[in-house]
Amino acid sequence: MEEIAKINRAFYERYQKLDDEEEFWRLMTAPLRQSVRINTLKAPLEYVKARLEERYELEPISWVKEGFFINTREFGEMIEYALGLVFPQEASSMIPPVVLEPKPEELVLDMAAAPGAKTTQIAQYMENEGCIIANDLKKWRANVLIANLNRFGVLNTRVIVKDGTYFSRFENTFDKILLDAPCSSVGMIRKSFKFLRDWSIKKVIRYSSIQKRLIIAAYKALKSGGTLVYSTCTIDPLENEEVVDYLLSKTDAKLEKIKLPLKSTSPVLEFEGRKYSEEVGKCLRIHPQDNNTEAFFVAKIRKP
Repeated sequence: MEEIAKINRAFYERYQKLDDEEEFWRLMTAPLRQSVRINTLKAPLEYVKARLEERYELEPISWVKEGFFINTREFGEMIEYALGLVFPQEASSMIPPVVLEPKPEELVLDMAAAPGAKTTQIAQYMENEGCIIANDLKKWRANVLIANLNRFGVLNTRVIVKDGTYFSRFENTFDKILLDAPCSSVGMIRKSFKFLRDWSIKKVIRYSSIQKRLIIAAYKALKSGGTLVYSTCTIDPLENEEVVDYLLSKTDAKLEKIKLPLKSTSPVLEFEGRKYSEEVGKCLRIHPQDNNTEAFFVAKIRKP
């Protein structure tokens, strides 16, 4: 706690009101466990797993069958990584594509796709069939996305570079949409203290405004009966529950309870005088101490 308070006092004072558990603050700064997802587009799961187990210790990630914690960070020396057989990916980051449940025949939009971990995971579940539109706002990030799609053998994806709000014009078009929204990245402090030093409430407010515009655009582009998954790697209610509550207040969107074999923290229904719909309680809020991962937030939204 003291270390975080010394680096960014405003951060500490704000989120102490959200979670004052000692374990929350300890794991907020503890080194993150490394994890990988096996890419079954290129080889069978058991084959790659057996190869890795000859050199590394693997621990299954309970909420995704292709995911494993692994006792290495030296991916540059790993032939399986060079061949696109494994994707280094944070364990909680694997949740949104699992919740999305994309099918081979569907048209899927990944609205903020770079660098492509979730896009390749979606393609994997679609068995390289159907079509994914993978979008990112910045061209240099789209180039990284394209490189990852090529390395991991993704064939059913088209990359475009647009502001995500562009997709609001394609009303009732997509079967499934993933909006892994740009955010204040509080969950990523375990990777780098840069995110702690750079945090400010002004950034949180700015991101919340962006997220609200993006989620409305995503919902417009979703077909009736389709699924929209909204996710962030942050803990601030302004970027999580408030954004989902905003969508509920502006549309006929319905939330679905997320059921996965993991621990979670109760969603926030009131924070600093702001009250949110009871429906927001169906969202998935993950704090670092729940599963020893990054902090994460996921909402599963259905369009009637």
